[in-house]
Amino acid sequence: MKQYICIDIGGTSIKYGMIQEDGGLLVTGEMPTEAMEKGGPGIMEKIQNIAEKYIEEYEPAGICVSTAGMVDCEAGKITYAAPLIPDYTGTEIKKTMEQRFQLPCEVENDVNCAGLAENFAGASKGTSISLCLTVGTGIGGAIIIDNKVFHGFSGSGCEIGYMHLPGGEFQDLGASSILVKKTAEYKNIPAESINGKYVFENAKKGDQDCIRAIDQMVEVLGMGIANICYVINPEVVVLGGGIMAQQEYLEERLRNSLEKYLIPSVARHTRLAFAKHQNQAGMLGAFYNFKSRQENH
Repeated sequence: MKQYICIDIGGTSIKYGMIQEDGGLLVTGEMPTEAMEKGGPGIMEKIQNIAEKYIEEYEPAGICVSTAGMVDCEAGKITYAAPLIPDYTGTEIKKTMEQRFQLPCEVENDVNCAGLAENFAGASKGTSISLCLTVGTGIGGAIIIDNKVFHGFSGSGCEIGYMHLPGGEFQDLGASSILVKKTAEYKNIPAESINGKYVFENAKKGDQDCIRAIDQMVEVLGMGIANICYVINPEVVVLGGGIMAQQEYLEERLRNSLEKYLIPSVARHTRLAFAKHQNQAGMLGAFYNFKSRQENH
């Protein structure tokens, strides 16, 4: 059975492992990205070291990469990266890895990879069109149509975090990082002193400041998701990101918010689901992206 190197480059950590062609993970590891300190060149050094180590131990058939930032999938190149990862824009991951290791390499955006993981082996498996959202520091989105990522004309399809809503951009109003900031503001305490876990734990105990902040986030998410649904009419909306571990608390609230903004004929045909693959979504999606692109070459 063939094996593949899978690498998921995030702003905080790089997850990596070896995956078999049936989608089973053999080994996994994780290391800090050190994005601000080392930037794009440091990331390239790290992922080449990972590949080198696995090539010595295994006989991989390819290198599958999921990464933060906007990606030109044909070239396997970063076309835009936020200031969180300096000197990353323009990084030619595919070209560098293929030239050094003489193995095929495919690269895709991390949110698109999460969408692919859910499409092939998760909450949206068997659907013809799905929307996958990751709610974290920002808000990312992926549209999967007939098992393929919809990239748009120039590769920036579904950059939903920049979508404008009353009061600002979607990700500046509805991300989990904003939830923490809002709660801290209401409590008049430093935002660094609390996290999302604190907000939900205290909301469940009846803390009104925490409940208010969560209600505001849910309202924004319902409005934003509804707007996207009116355009693409997905069969299922899959919600991912660390905050979605609070499924029990959030599911009914989010459904109610979504139904508030969707007309009934659309709402009844739009299923809401929570992502099945959390930490391994990037690696798994990178593998499905590799398989799909290699088959179509």
